[in-house]
Amino acid sequence: MNPEEYEVMYRVEDAHWWYRGMETITRAMLDRAIGQGGNLDILDAGCGTGAVMGYLADYGRVTGFDFAAEALHFCRMRNRDRLSRASVLALPYADASFDLVTSFDVLCERSVTDDGLALSEFARVLRAGGHVLLRLPAYDWLHGKHDEAVHIRHRYTAPEIASKLRQADLVPVRVSYANMLLFPLAALKRASERVLPDRQSGSDLTIGTGRVNAPLEWVLSLEAPFVARAGLPFGLTVVALARKRQRMSNG
Repeated sequence: MNPEEYEVMYRVEDAHWWYRGMETITRAMLDRAIGQGGNLDILDAGCGTGAVMGYLADYGRVTGFDFAAEALHFCRMRNRDRLSRASVLALPYADASFDLVTSFDVLCERSVTDDGLALSEFARVLRAGGHVLLRLPAYDWLHGKHDEAVHIRHRYTAPEIASKLRQADLVPVRVSYANMLLFPLAALKRASERVLPDRQSGSDLTIGTGRVNAPLEWVLSLEAPFVARAGLPFGLTVVALARKRQRMSNG
């Protein structure tokens, strides 16, 4: 993404409605799949400014990496210590090193030229029975100025992600859309960008939310139990949980 976006992210990530709502959804997915208070070895692949590493620590020991030096700078400002600079296309970790790999809004970036290879790398470093949790933007037709600012290459569909997970020998457990309730407003904004002049030059994070921040967080958080259990039929985001196959016994 544009380097200045990391500073924007660092400033707003702890309070912005979208991040807080997505944290609620992420926790619901993990609580249902692995439970709370775990002792897992966790890899946050493309950790950004390190905010997610904070709440993932509730589930175990968290290692993070990012390709952007700017991102790692802000991680260190959050006192994150288990950090590396690396690409999702070539993970500097041994096979079967982690119980959980998370990757949020990373495989969609322009710098990720082969998302299938990245998923294969996630599978390689997972232990048998371990999980991968992905979050990605949905629907290419929603590509807009936000995507340009954060260098989004591609927006996905749920069936597409499920297929890519299977190709990487990962078993989909739950593939759902999220941010469904606010979908009409976002779709209208994206449509308006194509026909009306807009002075927005950065990502959507540069737009102040003010008094509507808390109500928006509440609306997004309402979706958490539905995403974790049955899934939602459409939305602005795809959330996918998959499991690495257990080894077959020879006995």
